[in-house]
Amino acid sequence: MAELAIDTTDINLSQDNLVINAYLAKPREGNYPGVVVLQEIFGVNKHIKEVTEKIAKQGYVAIAPALFQRQVSDFAIGYSPEDVQLGRKYKAGTKASELLSDIQIAINYLKTLSQVKKEGFGCIGFCFGGHVAYLAATLPDIKATASFYGAGIVNDIPGGGLPTITRTSEIKGTLYAFFGIDDGSIPGIQVDEIESELSKNRISHRVFRYDGADHGFFCDHRASYNPKATVDAWEQVKQLFSQHLSS
Repeated sequence: MAELAIDTTDINLSQDNLVINAYLAKPREGNYPGVVVLQEIFGVNKHIKEVTEKIAKQGYVAIAPALFQRQVSDFAIGYSPEDVQLGRKYKAGTKASELLSDIQIAINYLKTLSQVKKEGFGCIGFCFGGHVAYLAATLPDIKATASFYGAGIVNDIPGGGLPTITRTSEIKGTLYAFFGIDDGSIPGIQVDEIESELSKNRISHRVFRYDGADHGFFCDHRASYNPKATVDAWEQVKQLFSQHLSS
């Protein structure tokens, strides 16, 4: 389909005295499903905003909530070693329960928009957001999830506790997971374990492994950008959302 004309805006989501910044992109006309975009450790930066816009141009109302909002406002950084260190600091301050609550707040906001179809929502996340997307897939509203190179799913969870993979049985819809075979932060054995757990729990899923792709391969602002893997992964994401979200 031809890309749609869109509008973008920065908004504030508020609930119970908590205010969360978010970036909203939506087609100018028509009614569409909603998709939540989940950031890397670098915040809602240029890359995440571009992904949000890219999704909206395909016919979705896309929103990227600031997942570090409980710790810092207007957080958006680059990819230097210093930026990585700072992003990891805020990542360490997150908790699974709060992240899920903040994502639900974003979904609830989308539900208030007359332009948004309410039958089911999508979710896509990268890096830290890829891990969080796996968690978000357990929310009843989420029908389709794209999780990109989410490290720690097998052995960790934000805030501590049983690792995220133990919640696989709670996933409600379809999940696509994307990994680079050359990603040193996610060993292949962990990707195999994720796929095995999804299969064991009879979750509708597909797992994609890209030869020659490293961590962050979808981001064209990073040295690890892999155009070939990105093109294929984007086609898979479009298929996922078109098949499982009402349009």
